[in-house]
Amino acid sequence: MSGPPTVLVTGGAGFIGSHTCVELLDHGYEVVVVDDYSNSSPGALERVVKVAGRPPAAVHEIDLLDRRALGEVFEQHSFDAVVHFAAKKAVGESVEIPAEYYDINVGGTTALLRTMREHGVHRLVFSSSCSVYGNATKVPLTEHDPARPTNPYATSKWLCERVIGDICRRLPEFSVLALRYFNPVGAHPSGLLGEVPPGVPNNVMPYLAQVASGRLVKLRVFGDDYPTPDGTGVRDYLHVMDVAEGHRVALEHLDDERGLRVFNLGTGQGTSVLELAAAFGRACGAPIPYEITGRRPGDVAALVADTSAVARAWGWTATRDLAAMCEDAWRFQELNPSGYPN
Repeated sequence: MSGPPTVLVTGGAGFIGSHTCVELLDHGYEVVVVDDYSNSSPGALERVVKVAGRPPAAVHEIDLLDRRALGEVFEQHSFDAVVHFAAKKAVGESVEIPAEYYDINVGGTTALLRTMREHGVHRLVFSSSCSVYGNATKVPLTEHDPARPTNPYATSKWLCERVIGDICRRLPEFSVLALRYFNPVGAHPSGLLGEVPPGVPNNVMPYLAQVASGRLVKLRVFGDDYPTPDGTGVRDYLHVMDVAEGHRVALEHLDDERGLRVFNLGTGQGTSVLELAAAFGRACGAPIPYEITGRRPGDVAALVADTSAVARAWGWTATRDLAAMCEDAWRFQELNPSGYPN
């Protein structure tokens, strides 16, 4: 009798990766993690063990661009599937250092795909992004809306999808699900696992948490002249535990069809930056101070998901609301004011 499926999680110590590791361990999977800790911490994996009650089968500290080291990981384990998170992910930073984004995000993905092919592993869940839609002409966005990436991060994710599509056309044994999720926020409800960005956060929720805790003075709101109800950017915020659950459900549906399939993950509800700040203020019990600054290069007015395709295909929808996202993020911040101990 065969044992439980073994899944390789790249970037498994990162924000979404660590929560997905918990989700997979909770559902009986064996998990192998690779991470170079360039944007994460081994402390996250220590918390994964505490939350899940058991450790990953193995953890390898490697860079995906080191193909020899990656090949050795595949030689040591027999993988049923791969969940690929490892990437750089900040829009503003990608405008400043585009070459690094293409090198790491696209190069890391091609190295992984070549290694998978060499070792007979053909099942992949790819962490894509709603940012590929770019300056959308309408909301909500369906998977059939055109890609219009407006920054190197978004372009790198779009290029990865194109590469994967080409490989799937050439190698019909491949089965890949690319999940374009919208804005993952929140934390594990235990308060043990959450988002710990190095330095000043690039993403709004950890920035809000640090303002609420007094580590940062005020939230910077990038632009209040967008064509949205209050002028600030509107996003579809999605609880990280729903994102993790979505990846686990995707693994269960990899064999539905061969080739590349793309699905949005979101709630279908748009929230402006000012609405998010107000919701976080309710969660922490004090208003969030903020200032309006100029627009950030590469940002767009509104990104909201049409989630009907994944609901039809898998019978799955996100269940956690904005209040839970803020309450869980604040709980993690209160319990871990300096992040994970290293």
